[in-house]
Amino acid sequence: MTEASKTHVILLSCGSFNPVTKGHIHMFEKAREYLHKTGRFIVIGGIISPVHDSYGKPGLVSSRHRLTMCQLAVQSSDWIRVDPWECYQDTWQTTCSVLEHHRDLMKRVTGCILSNVNTPSTTPVIGQPQNQTPPPVYQNHSNMNHKPNAIKLWGKISESLGKICCVRPHMERFTFVDENANLGTTVRYEEIELRILLLCGSDLLESFCIPGLWKDSDMEVIVGDFGIVVVPRDGADTERIMNHSSILRKYKDNIIVVKDVMNHPMSIISSTKSRLALQHGDGHVVDYLSQPVIDYILQSQLYIKASG
Repeated sequence: MTEASKTHVILLSCGSFNPVTKGHIHMFEKAREYLHKTGRFIVIGGIISPVHDSYGKPGLVSSRHRLTMCQLAVQSSDWIRVDPWECYQDTWQTTCSVLEHHRDLMKRVTGCILSNVNTPSTTPVIGQPQNQTPPPVYQNHSNMNHKPNAIKLWGKISESLGKICCVRPHMERFTFVDENANLGTTVRYEEIELRILLLCGSDLLESFCIPGLWKDSDMEVIVGDFGIVVVPRDGADTERIMNHSSILRKYKDNIIVVKDVMNHPMSIISSTKSRLALQHGDGHVVDYLSQPVIDYILQSQLYIKASG
């Protein structure tokens, strides 16, 4: 398949990120690597969307801290960004709502309809403007000339997103601009299929099987319309999990399970283990969290006292 004929993917991960761990970033990296190996996908970007403060999880620190820690964790990444939209709403948002928000946001940026899992779009989506001499994707970024095309595409999208939402915000202040801001004339693009996929661990997949935890209508949208990429952890049996849910069975083809990661040391890292290590002064915390995140936690005195 040519690059243009492959499905271009943006990976979206929702969660507490309390705190964000090396395991979270590893999940993005392994998912991208696996999707590329299939030969059917090009991952052009990743989005971390921390949950709203009103989620009510015991020990959840302020979104101001969690957003900053996430930003510190991805500061060296050229394809993963942190989005504060979920945190900035008046109340907690469902995962379904967050996915739909980013889909609608991409519609505004590209001027086109994004494809769902079962309805590939034949509408131009994203790429170089048609019937024009293609300008450089990055302006005045000579150090990006060696980057893969997929990364350049993500850079172009992020540049446009910057007009209506927060992209790679400053550490001290997260600016948010109204989505209804004027974007100017929409440029039509060559046809490239673009999809947003929910990236999650097997623990979230397993939560789909808990009666009453998820609305069936939301699951239909998440798995049926968008699709999910699962990175297993702790030896989870994803086949068994999927067979326990009629909706997961129904949309099994829309669930991509990343293989050969369960025995990786990163697959057992969790925010819970990281908080416990911090509370007990366990030196293994350096295996769980990046140094900039550890420094910020110590400076802000987060998670030092047991709080759930």
